[in-house]
Amino acid sequence: MQQYLDLVRDILDHGVWQENRTGTRTLSRAGAMLRFDLQQGFPAVTTKKLAFKSAIGELVGFLRASRSAAEFRALGCKVWDQNANENKQWLANPYRLGADDLGPVYGVQWRQWPAYKLLDLSNPGQIDDAVARGYRRIAAFDDDGTRKVLLYKAVDQLRQCLDTIINNPADRRILFHGWNWAQIEEMALPPCHLLYQFLPAPATREISLCLYIRSNDVGLGTPFNLTEGATLLHLVGRLTGYTPRWFSYFIGDAHVYENHLDMLKAQLQRQPYAAPRLVIAERVPDYAKTGQYEPEWLEKIEPSDFTLEGYQHHAPLTAPMAV
Repeated sequence: MQQYLDLVRDILDHGVWQENRTGTRTLSRAGAMLRFDLQQGFPAVTTKKLAFKSAIGELVGFLRASRSAAEFRALGCKVWDQNANENKQWLANPYRLGADDLGPVYGVQWRQWPAYKLLDLSNPGQIDDAVARGYRRIAAFDDDGTRKVLLYKAVDQLRQCLDTIINNPADRRILFHGWNWAQIEEMALPPCHLLYQFLPAPATREISLCLYIRSNDVGLGTPFNLTEGATLLHLVGRLTGYTPRWFSYFIGDAHVYENHLDMLKAQLQRQPYAAPRLVIAERVPDYAKTGQYEPEWLEKIEPSDFTLEGYQHHAPLTAPMAV
């Protein structure tokens, strides 16, 4: 994880102080990239103890399209509690449904993206095509003298990625994202890690992942997001018969909060340990061994199905999360 420490040092040396919505200043750097060869190990931070169980619990919550902090807590992840119940802007938001509600965050967009089509009733070919693609009619109405029909379906973006990896691995459009303009105002927190692209290589049976993050809290968020992205790639590889290879991690606004400086400076004084290895439980089917495609494991997976082997780390360090 020397790359991570190099990024921290670069931000401390060259970052610019900026104000933001949280009220806690950040040192910010525009544009950053980390790249990991997952065959050389798992990108777990070692200069402090990684909250591995919490990060995995959050990822499993995303896979289950959770929108409740209570559901994340039940999976061993408490990082959503403050955003759900202590964020003043969200508490006053008319879309909030009550205690622990987060709105249609991350996993809802990944697994249940609300897709609509507004078509002319005079064009039955378009309507038939939409219905064949799984859309259903919601309503018909007049729009300035033209008869229209509204159609809807929930899109499971992640499942579509797995299906494409199996059926058309040469496709360069195997991606999903969470930035839904129509629902941003309905979320406790708009997505930070928002675009994931899978890149299978059928010739070598390897699969890589590019992840773009619009805004990243490097002190607390980056170790979490690296864990989740690399784990997701391992899981997708397991279910589709590919070996995880390159994990490329792009950040738009890479920043360090002012009250995280002591924690990060302490890490810079520590020598990183060797990368551990991610182990997925034997009960999770391995397509490469069985030849059976079982994408329903996206929902059946449990946090306990993931462990780190050979994880050596320095003493824990903590800092408050900016909300």
